[in-house]
Formats: sequence, C-alpha cells, structure tokens
Amino acid sequence: MELRELKKLVAQGEGITLEFKRKAAHPDKIMREVAAFANTAGGFLLIGVDDDGSIPGLKYPDEDAYVLKNAIAKYCNPPVEYELKQVVVAPNRTVLVFHIKPNKQKPVFVIYNFRNRRGRAYVRVADRSVQASREMRQILRMADSLQQVGFTYGERERLLMQYLGKHEKINVETLAQIGAMSADEASALLVRLTLAQVLEIVPNESGDYFIRKPENW
Repeated sequence: MELRELKKLVAQGEGITLEFKRKAAHPDKIMREVAAFANTAGGFLLIGVDDDGSIPGLKYPDEDAYVLKNAIAKYCNPPVEYELKQVVVAPNRTVLVFHIKPNKQKPVFVIYNFRNRRGRAYVRVADRSVQASREMRQILRMADSLQQVGFTYGERERLLMQYLGKHEKINVETLAQIGAMSADEASALLVRLTLAQVLEIVPNESGDYFIRKPENW
C-alpha cells in the first residue's frame, strides 16, 4: 500500500471495515477490533492514525508491530489470518496497516481467562466492535456449514411470521412471550430461521434483534 492509497482509505472514516488507533497502547483491548473484523467481513486496522483522521504515524513502528503481532497470537482463538504492511507517511513516521481477513473458523474469541481458555467474541457494527450474543455466536459457528438448514412451518413459525408482518423486528424475549415458549426455545427458533435465510440477525449493544430477509417475503 502506498501513501496515496492510505490517505484515500483514511478519508473514508471509521466504519464496519475500518478502525483507527493512534498507537498500540492496551493491545489486549485492540484485539476486540481484530476479532470483530475476523468474525464479520474483515477490515483494516490502522495504527498511527487518530480518530479525527489525522495521520501522525509511529516513530518506532517495528516495536508496535511486534507488540500487536504477539497480542494477536496470544489473545485470539482460533488463530486470525492477516497481512501487515508499513506505510511511511513522513520522515521517521510510519503507519501500520493490519489487513484482517474474514476467519474461516468462527467465532473468533478474545481470550481473557487463560486458565480455562474462556473468552468473548465480537462482531463489527458500523464503526464499533460489540460483544456477540449467544445467538450471534451460534450463527457464526454454523453459517459456513455446507449443510442446508431447513425448518417445519408450524404454529410457532406462523406466529412469528404473523408478528413480523405487523412489526419491523423481533427479539428473543418477545418471541418467547407471544409463542408461549422458553427463551431457549425462542432463541433456537430464531437461529434456525436465520440459518435457513428466512430472517436476518442485527447485532446491537442493547440486545440483538431479528428482521425479515426481504427476498424471502
């Protein structure tokens, strides 16, 4: 990547596939962005770029690159595929460009408890990385399966379709209420219909919701 290409990328502003960091401070927190890109559509993590789009660069890019490469290897599970390039933006100033690829094995977790390998998965929503819900994790885990997911059109499915005919969206709690079912049953139904390409999940920090997939209605 050349400086001209970098400036064009920065001009787009942060978004679903682009994140700016001034430096590699708190690399464990930066891993949220790495995992979110890997779990969503991939993206570019630019180190040496301020939130306002200015490009001060890094004085010691090799040190920051070393820190972040080690952090990706340590905190991200399963491993994340990425490419790293350095772009000189001024004398003694360089920007690190991490191109994170969509992971083949999902979800990617950021490990926070190394004793039992527990972690949190994240997905990209606009210009933010948000923690993936249980439903989102299940969908990520199964979405790339070659096996087609089907469903039986029963009473619960009918109630769901009827509700979405009158309302824009639905969540697990609402479906459980209108369908007289447990939260686990409602969750499983929404996940199954999402994998069957009938619904679409919309991640949200205050709680995911599901909408109709337009081409199927």
